[in-house]
Amino acid sequence: MNIRNCKNCGKMFNYVTGPVICPNCREAVEAKFQEVKEYIREHKGVGIAEVSEACSVDPAQIRQWLRDDRLEVTEDSALMLNCEACGAPIRSGKYCDRCRTNMTNSFNSILNANKPKTEFKKPEKDSPKMRYLDQ
Repeated sequence: MNIRNCKNCGKMFNYVTGPVICPNCREAVEAKFQEVKEYIREHKGVGIAEVSEACSVDPAQIRQWLRDDRLEVTEDSALMLNCEACGAPIRSGKYCDRCRTNMTNSFNSILNANKPKTEFKKPEKDSPKMRYLDQ
């Protein structure tokens, strides 16, 4: 058992995964998230400060929901973030599409560089032998 104290209310609870907050606080945060999501949907083009004031939510929490890809805003919205790699404006997450693609390609090239190369040996013509990988 992993017992921890909630960061919001201080109560002890059985921690499983995610943020270190108790189930009651987690439900309250989720309810605020739904309220913010609905407010943004109804009031297009609002900024973080306005949403924060209207919904009584910390602006840092709104930015965190955007970074976690839980919220995504329209292109004309004032709720824009910047890519952590190049600084380009993005609507949600941490990286723009270009930087995300570059990182994926870099990771894949590193993984593929360390893979052993396997070759198929072709059996002789009309040979009843099985094929196998030569490593």
